[in-house]
Amino acid sequence: MNRLQKDFYSKNDKFYVATDCIIFGFDEGKLKLLIFKRRVEPLKGSWSLIGSFVKLTENVDQAAKRVLKEITGLENVFMEELKSYGKAERDPGYRSISIGQYALIRLDEYDKELVEKHGAHWYEIEEVPELVLDHNQMVKDALERLKRKARYKPIGFELLPEKFTIPQLQQLYEAIYQKELDSRNFRKKVLSLNVLVKLNEKDKSTSRRGAFLYKFDYKNYQELLESGYNFEIA
Repeated sequence: MNRLQKDFYSKNDKFYVATDCIIFGFDEGKLKLLIFKRRVEPLKGSWSLIGSFVKLTENVDQAAKRVLKEITGLENVFMEELKSYGKAERDPGYRSISIGQYALIRLDEYDKELVEKHGAHWYEIEEVPELVLDHNQMVKDALERLKRKARYKPIGFELLPEKFTIPQLQQLYEAIYQKELDSRNFRKKVLSLNVLVKLNEKDKSTSRRGAFLYKFDYKNYQELLESGYNFEIA
């Protein structure tokens, strides 16, 4: 880099780039969000999404994956960039831009000890407290993206255990859409997608008769996705 190039970079203002993770989980029929109390000033002790400044050697998505692994112990989960948040006054600590990333994790797989170690807690979406900065807006935007995504892709399977019942799947989509769905129509539609494999096992936790368990057919899903198949459920 020559002197002219150095002068061009050095005379411009500098600011931080951060990434904040909107981490969704599903448990007991409820969509939940993982948050913790901010550990640094300003606004120390306030509820916050879990995030980090991006290191000079990291891509933004690498920083988000690092944060997710540090907090939950999980890798290779569904994570997608949401949007950037760059209002000049968004962070009273220093001028910064944050890239929101939302993730979907199975609550039967994450490292509970790691989450507790970082002082993080799961809150039902309807009970999420006031968050710092623009984090409440990030959550709202992520929920809207999740709803749109769920209408055309079976994204909800990322939140369920490996084996699940049709009623459990319906509860998940009702939590995402935040409305009740007709059971008969839902079952008919979801089975018509040809992405479920019925197992010779039953979940008898809610009734003596029990409900058959299913698992997600990733291979068939991928083939249908590549063919342009419409997975709209509701």
